[in-house]
Amino acid sequence: MARQVHRAAIFHLRGDPGHDRGAAHYVDDGALVVENGHVIELAPWSDRFAGEQVTHHRNALIVPGFVDCHVHYPQIDMIASPGGQLLDWLKDYTFPSEARFADPKVAAEAAPFFLEQLLRNGTTTALVFATVHKHSAEALFEAALARNMRIAAGKVLMDRNCPEDLRDTAETGHADSADLIRRYHGKGRLTYAITPRFAASSTERQLALAAQLLAENPGVLLQTHLSENGAEIDLVRATYPDCVDYLEVYEKFGLATDRSVFAHGIHLSSEEWRRMGVRGSAVAFCPTSNLFLGSGLFNLAAADREHVRVGLATDVGAGTSLSQLASMNGAYKVAQLQKQTLDAFRLFYLATLGGARALGMDDRIGNFAPGKEADFVVLDLAATPLLARRVAHAKSAADRLFALAMLGDDRAVAHTYVMGERAYSRR
Repeated sequence: MARQVHRAAIFHLRGDPGHDRGAAHYVDDGALVVENGHVIELAPWSDRFAGEQVTHHRNALIVPGFVDCHVHYPQIDMIASPGGQLLDWLKDYTFPSEARFADPKVAAEAAPFFLEQLLRNGTTTALVFATVHKHSAEALFEAALARNMRIAAGKVLMDRNCPEDLRDTAETGHADSADLIRRYHGKGRLTYAITPRFAASSTERQLALAAQLLAENPGVLLQTHLSENGAEIDLVRATYPDCVDYLEVYEKFGLATDRSVFAHGIHLSSEEWRRMGVRGSAVAFCPTSNLFLGSGLFNLAAADREHVRVGLATDVGAGTSLSQLASMNGAYKVAQLQKQTLDAFRLFYLATLGGARALGMDDRIGNFAPGKEADFVVLDLAATPLLARRVAHAKSAADRLFALAMLGDDRAVAHTYVMGERAYSRR
């Protein structure tokens, strides 16, 4: 791909601003140089770029592509379904919606729509749950390959405490996952994620086989749920009475590792947080989902104390938007309710470099360091009249970013680029 220069205000993070106050890098008038799908340079604009192929994004801000650390693509058709907390909501809405994916045509239609919606919202990388059906993961991987997106995903493993039409077995789940790993892991920009739904929906045999796959395939991830809801925690305790807490179930089977990403983690004890830090596991913070289902408030300060990697996530359909700007909005409110403060730099970190670190992909994505893959978003600072007016009165770069996080949504995404190629433009 030819060398290209993108001119605009540019922002990225070189580290976690919660621990490094010099991590934020904002250039009022910058040049992002891209060649062969990778970042060559980020520099202030100067006349030395004038003779190059330049795209000038006026009244815009370029940021790294957003990373969504936990999202269920089969739930796209039942997002914003009301009523009940987690377990009732699963029974009434989620499981019936996922059962439709027994038909390969449903998956083949839903997967590309889902990825187009991610791009519309500026999300270029995601860790995704498919359904129990093998072809649901195949459809997603094929759609991601066609768009050259960096997607990690897996077929759900679920052999108990679930509807019969969504149940696999320990052996079929293992065989299907092993075949998907062989065919898709490392192909293009794809990563396989071994995907037990949650501890209580898998037998001991299924979790043991999942751990075997994780050990045999060093590059794959493990994604599952952890400590989202009180009734869910009670079910896990009843299902695994020999374990002192929820996390110990995963530890018992060798599933709590530095390649494990646990969704939610709302009700973890201080001891569980300590062990998470020791094992190097990551957590996906899903604020809009947790608020929507009344699940609780994620304690980012507890994660920080134990140096647990955290990335932002939409969840969907319990989440109410695929926009990571909306997730930033929710994350700020969750922190406020606990007398914790999240500034704009930390919010953008959680959705970019922090998310990349949570997925173990920060050597390839997450910021504009030279050599990184050129996934980025062009945000329109005048996307709505209210946003334009607020940004005009911003007193600093941080103030401008905060306004975007609080007032922005998919309307603020002017363009999304994947490996330097434009993958979405707002009409």
